[in-house]
Amino acid sequence: MDMYDYAIQIEREGEAYYRQLQKETVNQGLKKIFGWLADEEVKHRVTFERMQEHKKINFKSTGVFENAQSIFEEMKKRKIFNFNASQIDAYRKAQDIEKKSRDFYLKKAHEEKDAASREIIEKISDEELQHYFLLDTIVELVQRPKTWLENAEWHHLEQY
Repeated sequence: MDMYDYAIQIEREGEAYYRQLQKETVNQGLKKIFGWLADEEVKHRVTFERMQEHKKINFKSTGVFENAQSIFEEMKKRKIFNFNASQIDAYRKAQDIEKKSRDFYLKKAHEEKDAASREIIEKISDEELQHYFLLDTIVELVQRPKTWLENAEWHHLEQY
């Protein structure tokens, strides 16, 4: 299996996993965030498909962090603490998937000889890292919602 086939498979599985998390979560804000993360995986998959077909790529990073921050601010303002703590393991599994994807993409970027392709793969790798930190924020939030929302400094939500 070549790099693109594997990357496409990773992104398909990631999208499916986020769609499942979106269905299973009770919190409407987290539902939105998981939907955005699933959409990000679709964007990555389509990018890899276009790269595999040697088509022109116009890759742009999206503002999933900024959008998530607004969701967290809304939860704080409305004091919405309806989280399903039993989902923490599922969120950590998603983190693990993001980390493995990032590591794979970084390795492949360093092996890539074409500068434009390398840059796109590195950007996708960076987005996977952002997803990892966003999931870390969600895990913290679900573990201790009231104190986390009251004291949040949004340090995980900085743009990288």
